[in-house]
Amino acid sequence: MDYFSGYIRTLVEQLSLLPGIGAKTAQRLAFYLISQPKEKVDRLAQAMTDARNHVRYCRTCCTLTDAEACPICADSRRDHSQIMVVETPGDLAAYEKTGKYKGVYHVLHGAISPMLGVGPDDIRLKELMTRLHGDVSEVIIATNSSLEGETTAMYISKLIKPTGIRVTRIASGVPVGGDLENIDEVTLLRALDGRTDL
Repeated sequence: MDYFSGYIRTLVEQLSLLPGIGAKTAQRLAFYLISQPKEKVDRLAQAMTDARNHVRYCRTCCTLTDAEACPICADSRRDHSQIMVVETPGDLAAYEKTGKYKGVYHVLHGAISPMLGVGPDDIRLKELMTRLHGDVSEVIIATNSSLEGETTAMYISKLIKPTGIRVTRIASGVPVGGDLENIDEVTLLRALDGRTDL
């Protein structure tokens, strides 16, 4: 039995297609949008349309931007000889929030996953290898600590090592406040291998 008219139902259905949005959240968002002034909803709709029409990949690092080069790649104060490889633009944003990393990035837009049919040609590896012909001294692999992330890190490492460029992997381990009994074995082993002197 339908409780709502076609327009509301369609809006709820479309919102529920967004990642992380279930039926209840979609319904709540739909009711919120409908209750807002028309101008506010028009601005939101226009912002989504504009972003979709104008955002593209940075010609250098492949992150999302609305210019030829993203602000990080265009910044001459950044260390362009150090490239951190991440899986998504969200991962890039997470590292930028720390304010500590002063190099540049390369966004793969995924990770190698044979189970899902994602191979090396399906992510931005060719673009990364092209960048290595420049003045690059280190590639930091910062893929996730998942099976796919580890597979991708090993694949990239094997591709780059013959070039003589230094390849490093971010450390990972037990999160602050984490209980050891709830941590997976790979994370615990990495934490043990990456231990430092006190």
